[in-house]
Amino acid sequence: MSDDKIITPQKFMDELRRFQKGSVTRRHFLGVTGLGLATAVLGSAVPGLRPRKAYAALSGTVNLTTWPNYHSQENLDAFTKKTGVAVNMNVFGSNEEMLAKLQAGSTGWDVFVPTNYTISTYKGLDLIDALDLKQLPNYDVSTQDQRFTSEGTIDGTVYAVPKDWGTTGFIINTKNVTQNPKSWKEFWDLTKGPLTGRVMVHDYQLTTIGNALKYFGYSFNSNDEKQLAEAEKLMLEAKPHLFAINSDYQPSMRNGDAWMSVCWTGDATQLHRDLPEMQYVIGKEGGEIWTDYYAIPKVAPNKEAAYALIDWLLTPEINAKEVQAHGYPSTDARANKLVPKAMLDNPILYPAQDLLTNLEFGAAATLTNPLRAEIMARFKSA
Repeated sequence: MSDDKIITPQKFMDELRRFQKGSVTRRHFLGVTGLGLATAVLGSAVPGLRPRKAYAALSGTVNLTTWPNYHSQENLDAFTKKTGVAVNMNVFGSNEEMLAKLQAGSTGWDVFVPTNYTISTYKGLDLIDALDLKQLPNYDVSTQDQRFTSEGTIDGTVYAVPKDWGTTGFIINTKNVTQNPKSWKEFWDLTKGPLTGRVMVHDYQLTTIGNALKYFGYSFNSNDEKQLAEAEKLMLEAKPHLFAINSDYQPSMRNGDAWMSVCWTGDATQLHRDLPEMQYVIGKEGGEIWTDYYAIPKVAPNKEAAYALIDWLLTPEINAKEVQAHGYPSTDARANKLVPKAMLDNPILYPAQDLLTNLEFGAAATLTNPLRAEIMARFKSA
């Protein structure tokens, strides 16, 4: 490239964004930026330029198993439009339910979204693939927040790549709940008292048992039999006073049937955005902090489409749209740069440090503890 055609840094970034969005071809980008001879070097540094399997080679349907209210339908529709691959979404409310389904076999899942503490179990049971990162050019480990991303890699092999992170607290409708609760003790006491018939808890043993354990000041992850017995007693006392046990609580909170519920970050963001009277609380005793990941089951029937979908959702511009739709903070600094500042300043997504201090990541041993499974079964059938 001659000196009179040297591209400015701003022009380079503009062209790079156009290329990453698919607005221009690779040939155009390399031509206008003068990088044709440097493709091999640049390709290793710019994820979007790494080799990608042609979308034209994809076909069929990709089955995505995930959580409630967790994706931008606009993004999924755009993926289908670009690739011709339809996205079929299945929603689950707990990790134990996901594990049981995958162990039973014949799920047809291509991509699923496990939480940090479960990945070692999936790997130990040989249920998930080690990921071929060459097929995920938009995954860049150097831009990931290392506080939230370590559990996807086991013995140096990547089995899952991070989607986002969040916390588990509770949501209150302040038009109906005037007591200003700040703790799990107040959550359970209000459930058994003034808010009887108006409270929901997750259909998920980790969070429901964990937050009952916090009532007594025990670890969210405790597997101690005596402590679990106290948690079960509290849960059984509260059961007759609950409105429902369901991990998809947004509809009941929105229509006014429920006034308080155990709640994840993104649901709180969505509820507060639409109904400002909805306020999110992280219990002062602590609770859960977590990361969700994308993973591919060993038996996935359409792995090429699975890789394409994960890579699409990890594209910084697409990921930023996901964050704006679901309200969970991304682990990827590139996506965060594209998110409106108001979201980065939102204390629901980014709580104060003193509230994060007492939170615990889920422990793998809680997932397969039979006593926890028995307690949850007795609670639901009581």
